[in-house]
Amino acid sequence: MKTIQLPTINLRRKSKDVLESPEALSASLCAAMSTEQTEKSSNGAGGEKRKNKIRFPDRMRITGLKKRHKHKPPEVPVVLDFSQNLEQNHLAEASQHLLAQEERLFSSEAADEQVPCTGGEEDRLQKDYEALKLQLRMVIHDSFNTDNQAALKSAVTTILQEEERDHVWEKTAKHERPVWRPMECREIHNKLLQMVVEVRLQRANEEESGADKLSTSLKKDICRMGKRIQNDLLQVVRDVQGCYPPEFDVCNMYTQLYHQAFSMKLQELTQSNTELEDCIYILSWINDYYPKGVLQQKELQSHINSEALGPLLPTEGLKTLDEQYLSHKEAVVKTWLSSALKREEEHWQTGEKPELMDNYYISHLALDVIHLVDGAIKEAVTILGNEDKAQRILFQLCSFLASYKKSIKELLKGKNKDISDILKANLVSIKQLREYIKARENLPEDVKGTWLSTVADLRESCHRYFLSTIHKELKRHYQKLWTQAWFSSSHNITGDLLTALEDQTTRITFLKPACMEELLSQLHTEVMMEYVRRMLKRKVKLKEKGEQETAATFLCEDSARINALFIRTGSKEKWLSNVLPKMSEVLRLQDAGSLRSEIVTLTRTYPDISERQVLALLQLKTNLSSEDVRNIKDSLIENRTSPVSEPPPPFFCNVPVKRMLI
Repeated sequence: MKTIQLPTINLRRKSKDVLESPEALSASLCAAMSTEQTEKSSNGAGGEKRKNKIRFPDRMRITGLKKRHKHKPPEVPVVLDFSQNLEQNHLAEASQHLLAQEERLFSSEAADEQVPCTGGEEDRLQKDYEALKLQLRMVIHDSFNTDNQAALKSAVTTILQEEERDHVWEKTAKHERPVWRPMECREIHNKLLQMVVEVRLQRANEEESGADKLSTSLKKDICRMGKRIQNDLLQVVRDVQGCYPPEFDVCNMYTQLYHQAFSMKLQELTQSNTELEDCIYILSWINDYYPKGVLQQKELQSHINSEALGPLLPTEGLKTLDEQYLSHKEAVVKTWLSSALKREEEHWQTGEKPELMDNYYISHLALDVIHLVDGAIKEAVTILGNEDKAQRILFQLCSFLASYKKSIKELLKGKNKDISDILKANLVSIKQLREYIKARENLPEDVKGTWLSTVADLRESCHRYFLSTIHKELKRHYQKLWTQAWFSSSHNITGDLLTALEDQTTRITFLKPACMEELLSQLHTEVMMEYVRRMLKRKVKLKEKGEQETAATFLCEDSARINALFIRTGSKEKWLSNVLPKMSEVLRLQDAGSLRSEIVTLTRTYPDISERQVLALLQLKTNLSSEDVRNIKDSLIENRTSPVSEPPPPFFCNVPVKRMLI
């Protein structure tokens, strides 16, 4: 293609990346439209037909533009010329005018018709395209002007028309294209929108209101930027979107641009050390106000894809803010928990009884602690936008539980006259803490196990205070079990034990029923353990079948009476009612083979029973030979590896037995 020398004009092409002000764009446009071009002359004569004419293939002609006919000109209504269309922001019509001229100059039909063409015509066309491009920039720059919507719609049509012509020229060699091709109007549009968004966000602090009551300048800046994004996106949906065809996906385009610009601003604000107050506010915007408030407005939801947006801050920057907030919150929660425990300890020393509610004593310690921890975690989840991160706050319970355990031990060492009532109240708190910890699904199992062990120690300390007194009162009755006196009058001795037991338990008042149930269940287990321990001391020797069967009957009767009392008073350990009857079968059986089989069944049912305990039980039957005992022992060793699928809770492992010689 012949190189065209463009004449000097006041309108200069500017970089597509530079955002011109409306005033600069207007001045440039006026200069471009008013400057007169001097046509080139060749050899001092009028313009001659251009040599090396570029043929514009028929397929490149824009459809819809009317062709010239020599023999019969069409009847064309009076229309505005290019300058008039441009002046009135009829950009699509102005673009069509230029496209028709371009087709006239470069189409194959024009070459066949030998239409005279001078370099001056190309220069003027190039100048007009520059003017069109400048006006296009001005209209796009003014996209948020509600009075500009018709012009914006025309500008978008222009972009599509020029983009179509750019595609037509793509298959033509670069040196054969007009110098203004490709126009790249869509690229200009996209870059200009990015600049418009950045400028609007920069001006938000001056133009948006409603943040004056915020305490820091950073908060005000972020709040006003957030309001600007919200208002602008709503305007895009309500007004701007209607100027674009669906293929532009203009709502998501603006959302992405505002998201990127907001991200850059936040990164700038967090480059230096951030005050805690500002840190919390930034995190709140990143994880709450922006994603759940700005982007989730009902009017926006069907038009934007917020899930496609990236994070507002890079990982490292966000991690720094998270750590700053979490460290602060952990320290605050630790102080809160320490203060709550201190208030509880101070109340113990006042001489006042705990609060009585529904006829039982209560302590508010656990509820206060749970409320504090849950509140802090809930706040952290909102601010951090991540439940796993917020769970770090829960770990402050570890030091609290250790301190609570120490406080209860110190209380038990003292001589507080209200200690019984205080412990009853604290058993309520201990139960609440245990249930709270068990319900924490996100807590690692090893940590949960450690904390529950500490809580179990707390409960045991309180239970031991009450149970040790009861066992002390029952000791003289325990001592008569499985003696010759018991063998002679089992019913009376066991009856005396039950009477004393019932008397002791009825003295425990003002204890919450659920806590009383746990206390009675533990007492139930310990009484049964003490019964078996007394039995395995072997103070009664059962020499013959009749004595062994009688002892087995007494054993079953005692079991029924003891378990009936505890079940009636509230114990839930019903499985204990099977322990003594299982042992009684060992006493009742005489056949060595049947006895061996029963021992195997006993050890499978209660895997924690020891060999020493089995031998102590067998020693009650003095008519067993040493060989029988050895055979049973061998069978026991062979068959201990297959316990029942669901064994009861540990029992025999807590029953001590003295070592004996077999």
